[in-house]
Amino acid sequence: MRAAIFEEFGKPLTIQNLPDPTPREDGAVIEVKANGICRSDWHGWMGHDTDIQLPHVPGHELAGVITAVGKDVQRWKVGDRVTMPFVCGCGTCPQCVSGNQQVCDHQFQPGFTHWGSFAEYVAVNYADTNLVCLPEEIDFVTAASLGCRFVTSFRSIVDQGRVSAGQWVAVHGCGGVGLSAIMIASAAGAQVVAVDIDDTKLDFARSLGAAVTINSKKVADVVAAVKDVTGGGAHVSMDALGNPTTCFNSIACLRKRGRHIQVGLMLGDQHHPAIPMDKVIANELEIYGSHGIQAHRYGTVFEMILSGKLAPDKLIGRRVTLEEGIQELVTMDQFKGTGIAVIDRFS
Repeated sequence: MRAAIFEEFGKPLTIQNLPDPTPREDGAVIEVKANGICRSDWHGWMGHDTDIQLPHVPGHELAGVITAVGKDVQRWKVGDRVTMPFVCGCGTCPQCVSGNQQVCDHQFQPGFTHWGSFAEYVAVNYADTNLVCLPEEIDFVTAASLGCRFVTSFRSIVDQGRVSAGQWVAVHGCGGVGLSAIMIASAAGAQVVAVDIDDTKLDFARSLGAAVTINSKKVADVVAAVKDVTGGGAHVSMDALGNPTTCFNSIACLRKRGRHIQVGLMLGDQHHPAIPMDKVIANELEIYGSHGIQAHRYGTVFEMILSGKLAPDKLIGRRVTLEEGIQELVTMDQFKGTGIAVIDRFS
């Protein structure tokens, strides 16, 4: 198979012909029809993820067709159209039994714990627990764009944030995660404040449902600006970027008893950021992490897409080749362009 691979962290990726994968007894092999490109891939390439062993094939936002299954797989067969969450649960640990496969004790993560989907084929473990049947009405590129960003944002806004109609939601960072959160929160009836440093991205955020936009380079105090437009602070705020400044601002801009959700990764030398703990205590704020989504929650996401309440295809900014995908990955830290890049051609 053709795949993009790197042999040193932070060094160039190359396209190579690698052996086709085979499934584990509980696993499956998927022919990758589309693969999203995520900043988490950049973190992995940089060496910020300790699970990665070299050499390595990145990629964790995939959709495709099953080409082989292990002998113990019961629910899937060759030819099935599928997608999957980027965190795959084992199905038997206490977290999985409680329905929280996204924090499985023995999780499988394509592109991190194992080789990923910057390739024509990818092997996945725990197939019966984690694969998701892809409705015929949803194409592979749209399914891949759900990846970790859209569905992670869905769980963050709906399950962790418990956002309801009429609430104010602040989203700090208008990349793929942030734009997804804006669309989802708006669909839930919330009033969304989008914060970014790029007016083009803020204009895009408005087109997805943001009621107010704030360019953090053009205001003296982001926290004060959010509190002003929301009449006292956001009910829910998300750091969608993963930066000490956006993390701090997201917590500090909450109204009393508000909820902060950390989705943007804080890795490398930023993994222990300062937070306004005085405000957390005095205002009884809640702080949540959000790490992926469970396979069993995809049904609700698909229902909202098929009903027209959510339109993740609007977030797709670029469809690229595998070769072009390498350049997209290594420049993720430059935050160029709007929307999500998806690989849809592998040969």
